[in-house]
Amino acid sequence: MKKIQILLSLFVIAALTLSCGFSVGGDEDPTPIPPQETLQVDVPQTPSQTGMVTSLEGAKNATVQIEAQGSFVDPQLGSVYNAAGRGTGFIIDPSGIAVTNNHVVTGAALLKVWVAGESQPRNARVLGVSECWDLAVIDIEGDGFSYMGYYEGEIDPGMEVYAAGFPLGDPEYTLTKGIISKSSAGGESSWASIDAVIEHDARIRGGNSGGPLITSEGKVVGVNYAGNDTFDQNFAIRVQDAVSVIEKMRLGADYESIGINGQTVVSEDGSISGVWVSSVKSGSPADKAGLQGGDILTTMEGLVLGLDGTMADYCDILRSRNPQDTIAIEVLRFDTQEYLSGQLNGNKLETKFSFAQELESDVGGQSGSYSEFVTVTDDYGAIEVSIPTAWGEVSGEPWYDGNDIIGSSIVAAADIDAFFNTFDEPGVFFGVSDDVARLAGYIQLLDVYRETFSADCTIDGRYPYEDSGFLGSYDVFINCGSARSTIIVLAARPLTNETSFLATVMVQVLSDSDLVALDEILRTFDVVGSLP
Repeated sequence: MKKIQILLSLFVIAALTLSCGFSVGGDEDPTPIPPQETLQVDVPQTPSQTGMVTSLEGAKNATVQIEAQGSFVDPQLGSVYNAAGRGTGFIIDPSGIAVTNNHVVTGAALLKVWVAGESQPRNARVLGVSECWDLAVIDIEGDGFSYMGYYEGEIDPGMEVYAAGFPLGDPEYTLTKGIISKSSAGGESSWASIDAVIEHDARIRGGNSGGPLITSEGKVVGVNYAGNDTFDQNFAIRVQDAVSVIEKMRLGADYESIGINGQTVVSEDGSISGVWVSSVKSGSPADKAGLQGGDILTTMEGLVLGLDGTMADYCDILRSRNPQDTIAIEVLRFDTQEYLSGQLNGNKLETKFSFAQELESDVGGQSGSYSEFVTVTDDYGAIEVSIPTAWGEVSGEPWYDGNDIIGSSIVAAADIDAFFNTFDEPGVFFGVSDDVARLAGYIQLLDVYRETFSADCTIDGRYPYEDSGFLGSYDVFINCGSARSTIIVLAARPLTNETSFLATVMVQVLSDSDLVALDEILRTFDVVGSLP
């Protein structure tokens, strides 16, 4: 059997880059950036000043540097053990409650926090996180700290602001000055899903993540979380939108989160997409389900994630459910190339059935592989499935019973005529019909196919089938014709409405690569619109 080959270099990550990542030695900044005014602010080197910050100079005492130590899996670097990534945060309560970004702290083994004027770091613990907002709240050891208040006025373009923090992991506190460029820029990204964020030109770099965007009076306007060096853009989460999320997390609750640190990835051919998991928060729903660093969360409740390169679908699913609800998930475990299925707040992940593994011994000796897959739909836009691009002939014509249309269908092969009339051409037929569902069940539908193929093939057996959206059975026919091909016929109904329609998938297999195609077909076949 030939495994699905997925190279890390094939994954395309959104152009916006996190302003802090987990990398040994801090973030690199290979792109030359035009110089920008940097303000060095001298304040007393002691944390003894307490109370709410009321000036730009006082902001230093409430801005902290955070070092997160742990092991993470990067989509480009692979596993990074005992890494130490640095970001920024700001204190919002004299007891040591501080705000930062989810991607700075989630999944870390330990946190070290440097408070202004102190040479030794303090320990901190995570109170709550949200990957959808890219926010986290931590509790720093000790009390009696200076803290920041929130800006409550209008945020308009041209407003003067300052970015406070520790760019590039440098321990020296830095301020950069700029203005609000946009008060409501798009907030959908590969690592968060926010309706709107602030765009500004107060330069932030790697290490500024989680730091405050402030006024000249030291009031927090936003939480810095991303920059785009190519286009000289800097983004912050509007604090007026974030306050309610922060308040939930400071009470010890995660919000719009399953407890992961990750970002969406999409393969160059679009056949694989999802949320890359860099690390997992211990005790979270993700951890209890068995998610690990290096997993790609490909579907939730049967919906393919990350097709547009953002976390929008992932977060919309979380927003439409309660934190304790059971959610079906599927995962590609990158290291082993296994597909796993399970549930959040339910059954743990386990290896999903693979035809490529189960039927390997029944398939002939043809070699070759499919390097790319493409999603195709029928003429009505009612059904879709992912197929090898090598199966270049595709028909989306209706499913006919004589002269009558009974449903939607997709046929794909390198040669459709040979696929239908011989046993030596791999391909797929995928049909869905509500008319058939009114007359028969999936067992009766399989029996029709069994009569068709029994004369030219050996019946290997009938087996149960179930995935996150369908329940049914499948027949396996081997040694078909002189080509000794294998044919798999699946008939299934939807789990949610037993009588609404029946789906059938027939795939002719001649090689190991066809088995890989079969797994991809069964992973992606779906009803997405109204049947004719």
